[in-house]
Amino acid sequence: MESPAIRGGEGSDTATFETAEKIILRWDSTTSEEAKENLIFQSDRDEVDRYLQAVDEVQRLVSSVSISDSRHEVKARSTIQIAMARLEDELRNILLSQTSTFEPDSLLLDSSASSFATRADLEDNTETVGDDVEGDEQEEMNLVLPDGSDSNSGSSRLSSRRSSCKSTSSIREIDLVSPEAVSDLRSIVHRMIGAGYSRECLQVYGNVRKSAMEAIFKQLGIVKLGIGDVQRLDWEVVEVKIRRWIRAAKVCVRVVFSSEKRLCEQIFDGEMEETCFMEIVKSSALQLFTFPEAISISRRSPEKLFKILDLHDALADLLPDMEEIFNSESSESILVQATEIQSRLAEAARGTLVEFENAIFREPSVVPVPGGTIHPLTRYVMNYLNLIADYKQTLVELVMSKPCAGLKCTNDPVKPDMDLNSPTLITPLALHCIWTMVMLQFNLEGKSLHYKDESLSHIFIMNNVHYIVEKVKSSPELREIIGDLYLRRLTGIFRHAATKYQRATWVRVLNSLRDEGLHVTGSFSSGVSKSALRERFKAFNTMFEEVHRVQSTWSVPDAQLREELRISLSEHLIPAYRSFLGRFRGHIESGRHPENYLKYSVENLETAVLDFFEGYATAPHLRRSQ
Repeated sequence: MESPAIRGGEGSDTATFETAEKIILRWDSTTSEEAKENLIFQSDRDEVDRYLQAVDEVQRLVSSVSISDSRHEVKARSTIQIAMARLEDELRNILLSQTSTFEPDSLLLDSSASSFATRADLEDNTETVGDDVEGDEQEEMNLVLPDGSDSNSGSSRLSSRRSSCKSTSSIREIDLVSPEAVSDLRSIVHRMIGAGYSRECLQVYGNVRKSAMEAIFKQLGIVKLGIGDVQRLDWEVVEVKIRRWIRAAKVCVRVVFSSEKRLCEQIFDGEMEETCFMEIVKSSALQLFTFPEAISISRRSPEKLFKILDLHDALADLLPDMEEIFNSESSESILVQATEIQSRLAEAARGTLVEFENAIFREPSVVPVPGGTIHPLTRYVMNYLNLIADYKQTLVELVMSKPCAGLKCTNDPVKPDMDLNSPTLITPLALHCIWTMVMLQFNLEGKSLHYKDESLSHIFIMNNVHYIVEKVKSSPELREIIGDLYLRRLTGIFRHAATKYQRATWVRVLNSLRDEGLHVTGSFSSGVSKSALRERFKAFNTMFEEVHRVQSTWSVPDAQLREELRISLSEHLIPAYRSFLGRFRGHIESGRHPENYLKYSVENLETAVLDFFEGYATAPHLRRSQ
């Protein structure tokens, strides 16, 4: 369908108008089937240029009031209306054809570059924190600028690279539509606004791009959830959504929002571009930030801390980019909302840390762990503190106040104490971590009282405080936070517990190997009382057999500590038994049934000591002298 050319300067304005009118009416889809089935901007470029020139001529004539005849003026305005309706259709069709080529899934790349804290990390009973984090939890979004765009389809393809959880990347704008389409859209928008059809132009443009934005959000997994909807979800479900939200938010801000703004800037001028941009993204941005807002005001519980920190860090990472994107007065509200949510997440993190401390103090379990081994609470707390150390950079900035109680020794037996020499020189975060361990130790002391055997209660304290010390030593970050002063204090506590165990267990046993009460003095003779000596050997054998039977079922999980404890008790037991045996063996062997009293050799005892603290279900049989 070919239109006549407009030849300016070769006749009156009326003749020029009539020529332009013919071109416009030929593309009136309300009167022409051919016009209804075809699109101007899918025709050859000469036809596009003729139509745009015709619109310019009619608009010029209307604006200059060079048509004096009112009848012609009405006709001109009617022609402009027809042209604007046609351009509105062309605008919509170009936008729709370009929108269909965009694939946001191409922005996603799985990576194992970073790990995320989960409940499994806290309850893990292994020596390493967070070794078994699921692969899905380690995914991270990585984005780079496209090398170029396909001018035929108007789509852009992104390559990808690995990045850390706290990305150093910035805004990555892509072509949402092809450069050719941008030129056509700009030419249409310019004429519609010039003719006074800015409202219709913005409505068409905004509706199509808003629908495109909603489609991208859907593909990125961002669905409409109210605050109440989020808070009713199980936390395990929320954890997965947080990971996905962080990845999607990076795409939305750094790619989608920034590219949408650039497109508006390319097509519109001045205030119109900001108005258009906000019309498109405002509802999507509000939808995006509803989720972290719901998390920030949800009920606080310890397992939520690290996901809250992930959200906080993600927002902190994105805010500089958002300041660049939402930098106008009309878009300021979105930036303010994101900043306020980050602030609420920070407060939620601080409150959750306090809740964690209180939960340790209140942990109610009273059933003793078998064999005095490491309590699950101890593992949980120390894994938690290791994760806190991983988030040190964030928490040092967030935690500004000291623990609310316990900084001075109160000598109150029902309250934990923390008496440090120079608490003013320690960071608030360090004080919170130390206070956490103080409350853990206080709780463990209470649990130790539920053991009926005093010696086992000391083994329990020794095991658990030693575990705390080793976990601190194994994490350079946590050790740096805690400091060597408190670490030395903890070391002293578990060594003191080991000493108390030896006293509670072995004083009575070793007393049976003393000479007191064995010698008799009379008017006719003096020497050793064989009956008393037999009772001594019998008492020692009975006590040692009982200690062996019981304490071989006790557990000292740390191999080095277990060996040190055996060596220590052997250093007291073996020399005392060897000396006693050497001095009095002959007196027993010269009597009746010596095998009932000389049951064990020194070597037998040395072998038996190796059974101690192995955590056997049933005590092994004691070997006797032959």
